[in-house]
Amino acid sequence: MMRCVFVLDLFNGEVVHAVRGERDKYVSIEKSSLVVDTSDPIQILETLAPREVYVADLDRITGSGDNLDVIGQISKRARTMADIGISSVEDVELLPQGCIPVLGTETVSLDLIKKASEIRDVTVSVDLISGRVLTRDPALLMSPLDLIRELNDLSLKEIILLALDRVGTSEGFDDLFLRRAALESEHELLLGGGVKDESDLNELESLGLRGALVATALHLGKVPLERIR
Repeated sequence: MMRCVFVLDLFNGEVVHAVRGERDKYVSIEKSSLVVDTSDPIQILETLAPREVYVADLDRITGSGDNLDVIGQISKRARTMADIGISSVEDVELLPQGCIPVLGTETVSLDLIKKASEIRDVTVSVDLISGRVLTRDPALLMSPLDLIRELNDLSLKEIILLALDRVGTSEGFDDLFLRRAALESEHELLLGGGVKDESDLNELESLGLRGALVATALHLGKVPLERIR
């Protein structure tokens, strides 16, 4: 069954519409959504009732605060994975045990991925810009496919292929790359960024991916609510 993971991008305590990783341009989700009339994350969860959510704490990722209390509340209402800009083992432990930490290559090191995977269930987000891995760690400076192979030896819950420059754009995805990634990976793969409608979800499944992160397509009514429930 194709996993459809509902995305909550949190900024200043509310859900925002994220586009291309241009964080200074994010606006409250209620201004563009056709399915909710609020930007309060808990109210949105109660309205949409998703089974599984991915939370990005944009305040903590950008170093301007955090939404850890809200993430704790969210994790009691739905299966939750969260990217809080983890850059140390101590950061991993900031999340409640019921919440899966997302280790994004934008902020983590390869060494931290290895250490964190030994102490609890974690998800790795291979953050991509123009098809290249976004990282500050020289050890992660390799092609996405090489990184996927590198991660095969680790105990991970799954890997997210997060195309940051396609987030919020409904521009589709690189099907050739995703097919190759699915063949190389021994972990379940989820796509983040670019999904435009329900047919994209079906195509991703045919390419060998196990799921997708969805936000914009759902808020625009292009993906039915049943897919996240």
